[in-house]
Amino acid sequence: MNPNPPFFEKDGPCYLANRVSAGPWDPQSLHGRVLAGLLAHEIETHYGEIDFVPARLTVDMYRLPGFDPIEVTTRSIREAKRIKVVDADFISGGVPMGRATCQLLRRTARPEGSVWSPPNWNVPTPDSIEPPPDRQAALGGMWEIRPISGAMGTVGPRRLWMREVRELVSGIPLTPFVRAALASDFASPFANAGDGGLGYINSDVTLYQHRSLIGEWVGFEVVNHHATDGIAIGECFIYDTHGPVGSASVAALAQKRSR
Repeated sequence: MNPNPPFFEKDGPCYLANRVSAGPWDPQSLHGRVLAGLLAHEIETHYGEIDFVPARLTVDMYRLPGFDPIEVTTRSIREAKRIKVVDADFISGGVPMGRATCQLLRRTARPEGSVWSPPNWNVPTPDSIEPPPDRQAALGGMWEIRPISGAMGTVGPRRLWMREVRELVSGIPLTPFVRAALASDFASPFANAGDGGLGYINSDVTLYQHRSLIGEWVGFEVVNHHATDGIAIGECFIYDTHGPVGSASVAALAQKRSR
């Protein structure tokens, strides 16, 4: 038996979610990260090109999908020499549950001159950090982490490395874009959890990246959280072991867990 089964199996035009895809809010619904990952997978499958970087992926999550068969439909909004815009819909049990818009930009020469950027983070590499003893325990081993500083459930700055431990779709290796899309949803719990636990469920996630991820490890650094009247925003900078990659930001609503 595979100790790390994939999130999805392909069944003709549909995807079937394995139980490991369940999210933290309701055991009968899917995690937002697998929704984002599957939308990114379909967009990349149909519209990805080596000369284009998926610079922005915005995923709207307006229903909690269950374990019904899933279809993803994609359509081109704009295909030009230097920019592509693609929409995708996530349909579960025949009902739309979420959607994505992706903007792909063609790689080109860098303009002359210098522009200010935030400094790169100076942190230990993931291989130099001891794994926590319960590294496979969180949400049934949905990911592997190497904590750097801070933690969910504490108040203060937070940094960590994350690595996927399973395929998104059975038999299909993770690409850098799908890996980033899967990871991006983690910005919500990492930025929005406090000493009372996680009380916000994100309704969207936007991934920005100026280049593709290199390697398996994705670094997260919380850079923003604010909330008023039960509405929160959170943001994380994203890194790999070579340096800055982009950011992930979310909007979220106050939420109680289903039992």
